[in-house]
Parts: sequence; C-alpha cells; structure tokens
Amino acid sequence: MIGGNQFLIIVIVALVLFGGSQIPKLARSIGQAQKEFKQGLAEDVDDEDEPEVESTQKKK
Repeated sequence: MIGGNQFLIIVIVALVLFGGSQIPKLARSIGQAQKEFKQGLAEDVDDEDEPEVESTQKKK
C-alpha cells in the first residue's frame, strides 16, 4: 500500500511533470477512458448472454 509520504511524493512529481493546469485535464481523460472501458465490458457481457440464431431455412 502507498503510505502518506509516498503519496505526497507522487503528487509533487505529477505537478512538476504535468503542471497544475494539466492535472484536471489528465484526470478527466482518465475518467472518460475508464467509463468507456466499463461500457465495453458491459456490452461484451450482453453479447455473450444473447444466444446466436442460426438460419435453418434452406436456400431455394
């Protein structure tokens, strides 16, 4: 687990690398990516639940 001092060091390094104005944009992008990933997983589960329908009609 990350302790208090380690978390503080990570935050300081992030501020130095990205700058204070870029942190909210970065967090927003990560949140959107996570939301899209979860939606993709949910769609995959829905696809597995639906049985595949095979055509039993013969071509004439």
